[in-house]
Amino acid sequence: MVAPSGPVPPERLEAGLDILRDWGLDPVVAPHVLDRHPGFPYLAGQDAARAHDFQQAWGDPEVAAVLCARGGYGVQRMTDLLDWDALRAAGPKLLLGFSDITALQEAFALRLGLATLHGTMIAAQAFIKDEPTRDHLRATLFEPDTVRVLGSAGARTLVPGTARGITVGGCLSLLAAGIGTPDGRGGLAGGILLLEDIGEEPYRIDRMLTQLLRSGLLDGVAGIALGSWQDCGPYERVREVLRDRLGGLGVPIVEELGFGHGDSSLTVPLGVPAVLDADAGTLTLEVPALDG
Repeated sequence: MVAPSGPVPPERLEAGLDILRDWGLDPVVAPHVLDRHPGFPYLAGQDAARAHDFQQAWGDPEVAAVLCARGGYGVQRMTDLLDWDALRAAGPKLLLGFSDITALQEAFALRLGLATLHGTMIAAQAFIKDEPTRDHLRATLFEPDTVRVLGSAGARTLVPGTARGITVGGCLSLLAAGIGTPDGRGGLAGGILLLEDIGEEPYRIDRMLTQLLRSGLLDGVAGIALGSWQDCGPYERVREVLRDRLGGLGVPIVEELGFGHGDSSLTVPLGVPAVLDADAGTLTLEVPALDG
C-alpha cells in the first residue's frame, strides 16, 4: 500500500485494509503512507519519501501488487525521482489506482510498457462503502475472466459504432497536464480512450478537451469510453461539451460506462486490447485483465 499523492485518512486506510485481509490478502503499508508534508498539506509526505515508498514496494520480490491508497495530487512531483531502470528490472506486477494516479499509469505505459488497473483506491469511500465496487475489483483480481464485458445500466450511445484498440487514458485533467512532459504521449492513434473527471466545471472540461484536440493527441483515436463526471455541474451541460468537442472525431463514443469518481465504479485495465460497442454500451476485453 502506497500513497503517491494526497494524505490518507487513517480510519479509511484501516477500513480498506480490513477488506483486503478478508479477501485473504496480506497488505503491507509502506512507511510513509500516513505522512503529511510539513509545508503543503495536500501532499502525503515529502516527494522523496513518497517516491522511496513506491520504489521499494515495486522492487520487493515478495510484493505481488502495488495498490494506491488514494489520489488527490502529487504524482507528477515524484515521477522523475523514481529509478525507472530499477523498476524495469524488477519485472511486472499489478498497479492499481486512478485519478491523480493516471500520471503514474501513463509513465508506466510509456517507460515500461506495462498494463495497469484503473480502479478504486483502497482508502476511497467507494471501496469501503460500495459493495458492487468492491466486488468488481475482487473479481478483476481473482477471477478476471468473469469480468471481460464492462458496462453499466446507465451506459448510452453518444456516437454509434464499434471500434477495437488498446485501452488508454484515465482522468482528463491529468492527461491534459501530461502534455509536453516526459510522460506525455505524442498521440493515441488506435487507442480506445477512457475519460472521466471530478469537480471540473463544463468550461474547464471544454478547455482540457480542446487542448487534447489541438495538441494532436486524439488524432486517429479508435473510440472513446466516457465514465463519471461527478461534481462537474448538470450532466446535460457536460454531455453537450463532450458531444461538441469529441463528436467531430467521427469515432464510436459511449457515455456513462460506469468507471471513475462515481459513488460506484468499475475497474478497467489500461493497456489491453478491447472492443468498444457504443451501440450496446459495452467495452469487451479481448484478454483477461491480468494477462495484459
